[in-house]
Amino acid sequence: MAKQKIIVFTGAGISAESGLGTFRDNGGLWEKYNIEEVATPEAWSKNPEMVTEFYNMRRKQCYASNPNEAHFAIAKLEDKFDVEVITQNIDDLHERGGNSKVVHLHGEINKVKSSGPNAEKEYFIQKDWEVKIGDQCADGYQMRPHVVWFGEAVPMIDEAISIINDAAIVIVVGTSLNVYPAAGILNYAPHNAKYYLIDPSEVSVPSYFNVIRSSSTKGVPELVEQLMI
Repeated sequence: MAKQKIIVFTGAGISAESGLGTFRDNGGLWEKYNIEEVATPEAWSKNPEMVTEFYNMRRKQCYASNPNEAHFAIAKLEDKFDVEVITQNIDDLHERGGNSKVVHLHGEINKVKSSGPNAEKEYFIQKDWEVKIGDQCADGYQMRPHVVWFGEAVPMIDEAISIINDAAIVIVVGTSLNVYPAAGILNYAPHNAKYYLIDPSEVSVPSYFNVIRSSSTKGVPELVEQLMI
């Protein structure tokens, strides 16, 4: 008998509870920079040194963080369900928490790629946290972060849509649902699926969502316990 399919759609809120701040938070790395200066193609063209250093700091911060109770609970669902995680986060906390199928909509901080015209064809796993100006890919171009910057296309969006369109259960965790096109993938989930939202903040969702007003580390394990019965 086939397992029921669960799609877990996560945002920065679940990583924040592991100590990784979002760009909307006060404090942390983002507050020291304008987004336009470090997270756009124009920023890279203007000042690749600053962009490289910024993502070095983010990478180092991610490597120093650990999965939390929410990440581990989501992985536990794989014991009973066919689970796929679609995340807006660039950290690898879901993988380190035990999930085997994770789609990163906005890229992965522990990877780099070519800044040349073949950027979408060549990916390189970055094992060290520091990338230096002068570090080149095989095509001779400077390595750049394997992340989707503001103004860039989201290459994994079609895969995410294909994954979510046969979900039996959809769980949304730690996202404001204000970032598009990522948030739009929920429109492709079946109308007869069961929907859950776990977030301590007021997030606007349709009335058919079961809303759990809680932190990720508290709400996710509680929901998982219910689903595993």
